[in-house]
Amino acid sequence: MTDYQERALEKLEKEYKAGSYDKYASAMKSAVLKALKDFVKQDAEFAQAVVQGGSFEDCMKAVAKNCGSSISDLDAYQRAVQFYFPGAKIRFTMTIDLIGAAGQEEEKPKGVILDLWSLL
Repeated sequence: MTDYQERALEKLEKEYKAGSYDKYASAMKSAVLKALKDFVKQDAEFAQAVVQGGSFEDCMKAVAKNCGSSISDLDAYQRAVQFYFPGAKIRFTMTIDLIGAAGQEEEKPKGVILDLWSLL
């Protein structure tokens, strides 16, 4: 892990705890924090943008702005990423395990991969 990644994780956690949030941002802040931390771990350049960018509180204000009564997780994460790195895109891959625990004996469980990129 790079220095920027470590610093970004520390910054996000510290600002998450210190921030003041409206009811919309409060409802999303934990999930957005988790996603941002995952993105920081994946990409050192994104981590640098987080370190050098605005606060997590301001990020959540941007995520919650004009969200109405709801916003999808995909849109919330996209807004958060673009707060720190304008123009960046996120891609989601979800899998479904159709046989659940019954497939634990197999080395590679069978499932379906869904590409949600087209939803953004």
